[in-house]
Amino acid sequence: MRNAISVDVEDWFQVGAFETTISRADWHGLECRVERNIHEILQLFSDHHVVATFFTLGWMAERYPNLMREIAAAGHEIASHGYDHQRVFTMTPDQFIADLRKSRALIEDASQARVTGYRAPSFSIDARTPWAHEILADLGYDYSSSVAPIKHDHYGWPEAPRFAFHPVEGSNFVEIPVTTAVLGSKRLAAGGGGFFRLLPYQFSKWAIDQVNEKDGRPAILYFHPWEIDPDQPRVDNAPLKSKLRHYSRLDAMKGKLARLCGAYEWDLMRNIAAEQRDNMIKNIAA
Repeated sequence: MRNAISVDVEDWFQVGAFETTISRADWHGLECRVERNIHEILQLFSDHHVVATFFTLGWMAERYPNLMREIAAAGHEIASHGYDHQRVFTMTPDQFIADLRKSRALIEDASQARVTGYRAPSFSIDARTPWAHEILADLGYDYSSSVAPIKHDHYGWPEAPRFAFHPVEGSNFVEIPVTTAVLGSKRLAAGGGGFFRLLPYQFSKWAIDQVNEKDGRPAILYFHPWEIDPDQPRVDNAPLKSKLRHYSRLDAMKGKLARLCGAYEWDLMRNIAAEQRDNMIKNIAA
């Protein structure tokens, strides 16, 4: 079974946990650490022969075009994470269209690679944005991985399907939710990020194995460059809960990722999306 590991390319000051603490207007004056972190990630992937999808902010592509070309040249997929990490449910449809067009143009120009995939910042496509998937399909995206089918205090769409689905009637556009596991009647978040960093490695292994072996589906995992960077600046005035989530076990993340990379087979999100789309079409035909 080929799974997908993805990197949401944003820096330590652009995360949802600090969005009420750090103003976007101040981003330009803060220390960017994304280059050094991405270089470490590229080396990690190379060491384990892993290909991955990098969901990139347009803000990053605008400032680090050479980094975008490095990622693409290493055989990885470049996809869109929007322009400046604004959650989809805070935008109007017209604002969402403008954000998609701006970020895609910047990412494609920087990477010299076609962008066909999208991930909403903080998995912010949910029941409040019934128009978002249709807009993505209309703008020529092939897939999205923007839904977290769980209940969470920052995001989540617990009523959404756990696995790939067609959200737009009459379109082959596919949504591929981030991975969840099932324990009894409960869905558990198991797609990576803080859940992977904070919980024991065996939990993630159990979840991936459940999805692969019991459900016969690929696992869809993600993490952020800042999660392998224990030396990043500290935001002292952030809420305690946000600081605990953001800074805990940063020093353990790189080793856990190396173990994960070596334990499973990995492929690009666009290939996983194509495979899941073909399977759904075959099932409909049958």
